[in-house]
Amino acid sequence: MTHAPHPATHLPDPENSPPLHVAMLCLHTSPLDQPGSGDAGGMNVYVREVALAMASSGLLVDIFTRGPRGTESVSLNERVRVHHVPAGPDGPLAKEDLPDHLPEITARIAGGDHGPFDIIHSHYWMSGIVGLELASRWELPLVHTMHTLAKVKRRLQQDAEESDRRVEAETQLARRATRLTANSQAEADELVTDYGAEPSRIDLVVPGVNLQTFHPEGPRMWVADAGHTPGPAVDPLRLVFAGRIQKLKGPQVLLRALGLLARTRPDIEVELAIIGSRSGSKDLDLARLIDEEQLQEIAHLLPPSPADELAAWFRAADVVAVPSYSESFGLVAMEAQACGTPVLAHDVGGLRHSVADGSTGVLVPDLSAESWAEAIAHAATHRDDVARMGHTAVARSHGFSWMHTATATRASYARATIDSDEVAP
Repeated sequence: MTHAPHPATHLPDPENSPPLHVAMLCLHTSPLDQPGSGDAGGMNVYVREVALAMASSGLLVDIFTRGPRGTESVSLNERVRVHHVPAGPDGPLAKEDLPDHLPEITARIAGGDHGPFDIIHSHYWMSGIVGLELASRWELPLVHTMHTLAKVKRRLQQDAEESDRRVEAETQLARRATRLTANSQAEADELVTDYGAEPSRIDLVVPGVNLQTFHPEGPRMWVADAGHTPGPAVDPLRLVFAGRIQKLKGPQVLLRALGLLARTRPDIEVELAIIGSRSGSKDLDLARLIDEEQLQEIAHLLPPSPADELAAWFRAADVVAVPSYSESFGLVAMEAQACGTPVLAHDVGGLRHSVADGSTGVLVPDLSAESWAEAIAHAATHRDDVARMGHTAVARSHGFSWMHTATATRASYARATIDSDEVAP
């Protein structure tokens, strides 16, 4: 059953009123970090881009993230600042250890002098715990964005390392946050069916893409340019995976599929670039898997790339692969399409919204090596179809922008303010 999110409401913006001041919580990873490394991923991009887009329309945004002692605040522009909140041991802190230090983070933010704020917007469950407490102390509405959901991960990935503590926190947030934003209709439905959220308190806020960075015209980069020796194929299908190296993101699926192709379809020539670094559990050893599948000549492991270089990789690729077990949206898929590159994506969650099956890419029904080998082989032997989908992908990406995302976010803030006033004593 589809649960329709609430229609948008636009925030009143009287000419002489003070700018709305937002306290944005992104605690376990900084919006300043390089996506694809550590715990940094699409959420980092989301928080930074939305904050900057809202600032361009007049809002003030203070972003709070956990950081080492002595780290100074950083201004992204005159209206957006990132504050590093010290908590726990000095130096790096694993995401898994952060929940034990949330009370300290709450106290430091509450005791700071950054406000006063008009609204709190938390991202991911650990930030949401702090957001609930700050909303109570400051008597402010809380808008929360889950980004991913533990129950969904458990359902789609049997060995998902998701704690009961997280499930309980997400359940409380689904019921107690003033409003929830969902990245896709699929996520909105999951909030209702898995967590009991009220559909009337959910706003659909679709992520955008930076079209100034991700577009078809510009430099192209491939493995030889990155210092790797290209494979022996004369005209291989160039395949890119970009993201954190963890089981949830599925790079191992691609290697198993390429191994199967090498054994059963030697006529199919593919070259794979995997761009990212290991994250979370360290038991995913792609270098070992490459050796097992004897893919040393065609599969290349590369470090995370800044956005402009990532766009160059996408332009050079024939296809970008997103074999994730779950995605609330699939930012990489949309960035690739904006560069004119079609996407092979797992038919799940928000990827069904990001990728138009048969038009801007192909949705693969499952994560078996057989299904992905078939999809890759079809792309390699139907280059005209791949090129056609790339042209369509560019046109479709123009319907997504961070300004649209910011506008929808502001509408959710407006509803949260109304909802908060209605329940105030």
